[in-house]
Amino acid sequence: MDHTDFLKKYAAVFEHSPWVAEAVFENGGGLLTEAEALGECFESVFLSADPVLQLITLRAHPKLACALADPTDLTHESASEQSGAGLDRCSTEELAEFSRLNADYNDKFGFPFIIAVRGLTRHEILDVFHQRLNNDRQSEFQTALRQTCRIARFRIGDISDV
Repeated sequence: MDHTDFLKKYAAVFEHSPWVAEAVFENGGGLLTEAEALGECFESVFLSADPVLQLITLRAHPKLACALADPTDLTHESASEQSGAGLDRCSTEELAEFSRLNADYNDKFGFPFIIAVRGLTRHEILDVFHQRLNNDRQSEFQTALRQTCRIARFRIGDISDV
């Protein structure tokens, strides 16, 4: 696959962070054909990147609960994933709780709460949200990086299934 086609296909794997796909291509990722190997390559590039660049990528993620996210920040992939978890069908009370938790989390850690929502309900997501607010910044940063990689692997799998 050439550079242009690779970026067209994989630039959105990491939220608003095409630099990851660019680095993967430069590291030979364009030659990979299996989703698992490609996922490993994306993960390796992201996890070995400068922490400042990782933080910029984390901060590119939208708030959870579609109604709370800025529509210009919500990619098609994020909207679909959040909708699949029922986050577009929150009650008024749930939206208020997500809003409060999003603010508390961002104030404490300096980046948005990130979780791979696939396979989770909004109630399970709220439970994890409450639990993770008790973490220290370093462990939460590492958790957010792992969750970001998990989201990327789901997206790569979706692209490969097409």
